[in-house]
Amino acid sequence: MKRYLLVAGLVACVTLVVFLGAPKKIDASSHREAPLISNDPLADNTDLYAFRSPDDTNTVTIIAGYIPLELPEGGPNYATFGKNIRYEIHVDNNAATAGDDIVYRFTFDQTNQDPSTFFNIRLGQQNLKTTYTAERSTDGGSTWSTIVSNGIVPPPNIGPRSIENGTVGLGTTYTTLLNNAIATASTGEKIYCGPADDPFFVDLGGVFDVGQTRVPGAPGAAAARDGVAGFNCHVIAIKVPILTLQKDGKTVSQAANILDGDFVIGVWASASRQQMTTLSTTGGEPTYSGPWVQVSRLGMPLTNEVVIPLMDKDYWNSLSPYAAAESTFDKYFINPELGLYMDDALYGGAVPALMNLRIQKNSLQAYNFGNNQAGLYPLYGNPATTGTALDTAIFGKYLLRPNAPRSVDLLPIFYTGVPNLAPYQLATGKSGNPLATGKPFINNFLPTFGDMLRLNMAVPVTPRSSPDFSSLGIVQAAVLGLTDGRFNGSTALQFIPNMDGFPNGRRLEDDVTRIELQAVSGIALAAIGLWYDDYTAGDPNPVTTQLLNVLTYKSGPTHNDLPFKSTFPYVAEPHRGYDYAKQLKADTLDSPTSVGSDLLGLSVPKAFFLEQNYPNPFNPSTQIQYHVSRTENVTLKVYNGLGQEVATLVNEQKSPGTYTANWDARNIASGAYYYRLQVGNDILAAKKAMLIK
Repeated sequence: MKRYLLVAGLVACVTLVVFLGAPKKIDASSHREAPLISNDPLADNTDLYAFRSPDDTNTVTIIAGYIPLELPEGGPNYATFGKNIRYEIHVDNNAATAGDDIVYRFTFDQTNQDPSTFFNIRLGQQNLKTTYTAERSTDGGSTWSTIVSNGIVPPPNIGPRSIENGTVGLGTTYTTLLNNAIATASTGEKIYCGPADDPFFVDLGGVFDVGQTRVPGAPGAAAARDGVAGFNCHVIAIKVPILTLQKDGKTVSQAANILDGDFVIGVWASASRQQMTTLSTTGGEPTYSGPWVQVSRLGMPLTNEVVIPLMDKDYWNSLSPYAAAESTFDKYFINPELGLYMDDALYGGAVPALMNLRIQKNSLQAYNFGNNQAGLYPLYGNPATTGTALDTAIFGKYLLRPNAPRSVDLLPIFYTGVPNLAPYQLATGKSGNPLATGKPFINNFLPTFGDMLRLNMAVPVTPRSSPDFSSLGIVQAAVLGLTDGRFNGSTALQFIPNMDGFPNGRRLEDDVTRIELQAVSGIALAAIGLWYDDYTAGDPNPVTTQLLNVLTYKSGPTHNDLPFKSTFPYVAEPHRGYDYAKQLKADTLDSPTSVGSDLLGLSVPKAFFLEQNYPNPFNPSTQIQYHVSRTENVTLKVYNGLGQEVATLVNEQKSPGTYTANWDARNIASGAYYYRLQVGNDILAAKKAMLIK
């Protein structure tokens, strides 16, 4: 046994070297994102969300997911939280203090209530029945107080006999089990720990085939597939009063304005294990000892998964965002690998799915943001930057670097947040000068350099039922601020719908894959007036073909496979194992399962959907795909910008199914047009098409 312990100790030391002593070279859906953590799913962060609670706007909800790609039917040993793991949610609300300001820690325990059966649930008993203890620290982890003891974790959603049957099962409903598991902490937070449908949606198969995502409705394209649809995960959800999270204990009504920088928080989640594990030769449980070592972390979605390269993934997971070594990763943001596949001079032609995403190489006929190019560095020290964020007396030395073009946009988005300071304001009101003061639309700046999900808690909530609500988050807010008459008439600060969306926090509905790919392609630069290459300086209309290509780009599925709850914990209930079926068909994956929208922000009922026309922009014809779920008279009409009807593409009774209409516009002038689907008396959706001849 001594020899065994010696060997175990050596193994643990080697493991610690891998985690903590790797060479210091030099966002995140984190489903199996790094080599070591992919072998430790119970400690693997999947996703992180932080948003103002839509039904209780004096609170913020933070949701940390763990255990990726859980099969609902994965018995008899269903996944659950590990009892030898520290799961933590970290909050930084004050850049003047070092490290975390608030930390929530969760530890779990399990009991086999009836070890004589191989079933997970039988005769009212559970194996493993899981409970938790929640602790909170308000001094960065120096001291802790217990805020929930013996909290309930619902069992897996196995099936009707295990859950609903009163003779052989628990005799209840899963909704009741979930609701009964919501705890109220002694300090006022609402907490849920337990199974949930994995709320992420992404074409995993396409993303990792060198970015070749599959787009619904594209003629000849492979079917889009949500690689996470049908899978569960485990979540830790906490709903916290804003006055608890705000550094001075203020309520949101005390904010100076809707972009008050004193209400910005940074959030990240982690999982840690003890350094040494000793296995028993008699089949008993392992024992654990030694210091706690962080093995997984998550802040911005997709950081470790698609930004950090393979050689640094495990090392990145071992660090906190406050570590000095964090700055060594910035080179992956200032020249992102994905940029190689959005550049025709490099590998752009090899990935057709990214064809509509092209980085500015000659913005305003002056600035090149291609990898290793100058970007805005020619402005370094220029008097025109005085008083802006690019002023070398402010942040200019950090934002303007030679051969680091994306240090001006991607780096602050991921590592500091974006300040409400020129040039980071919309092009609205700038009169063609990107450095001028424009319309404010974001301020989640927290000057702690490190990967965190940053949220300005003062920004109002966009109601999920609003016709303006969009899964495009800040991108949609920018579109409205630039083009919508309600917002583009002045540079005054006003709430623009979806200012509360990613990357200002992250709502469950936000399509982060699409937003981040659009960001890599330069959409944030365009929003502030650094337009795409096909724009000619001085032209009053910046809406060019390339800009429309980026705005209408889709990365595959755009909505979760199940509707989210309207009340805490907001995530959908876990899929049930008994009737689980992994859905591989994509013909309905782009159909919203709750109120959602695209560029026009119009709500779409679940049973019907209208696709973006393809191609778009087009000349002279384009195809429009739509789906109806009942036999009704269907009309599909096209209108110009004045609301005048220019074409009727469909006007007949249709049975349930998916259809494609062709619009031949060879006799119509170039311009922006809108097409609208009506089924019976229901006007279901409208989308924009761009005809360019």
